[in-house]
Amino acid sequence: MNHFGLFVRFTLREGAGEAFDALMQETTAGIRAHEPGTLVYACHKVEGAPNERIFFEIYADHAAFEEHERQPHTRHFLTERAKYVEKTDVDRLQPYAGKYPTEAEK
Repeated sequence: MNHFGLFVRFTLREGAGEAFDALMQETTAGIRAHEPGTLVYACHKVEGAPNERIFFEIYADHAAFEEHERQPHTRHFLTERAKYVEKTDVDRLQPYAGKYPTEAEK
């Protein structure tokens, strides 16, 4: 299995949630439109923790992740997020079992 994944936890600055979420809506629109190699890009609020956001990302392979990083919408997000994010924790994932979207499911 060549998939590549990330589990990202953002701790937002106090009061930054709405603006961060708007930035993510814009960014995920670009991901859906231009990134066939991004299989899962799921953004979550954390119940009981209003300043936390969790991202779960699965890419077809490491090359698809690198392509994601080069996209204008991703570059824009990476620049703008500093306004809203206090702390970022990233775990790089190496999937070894599971169920993943197929071309027919996209």
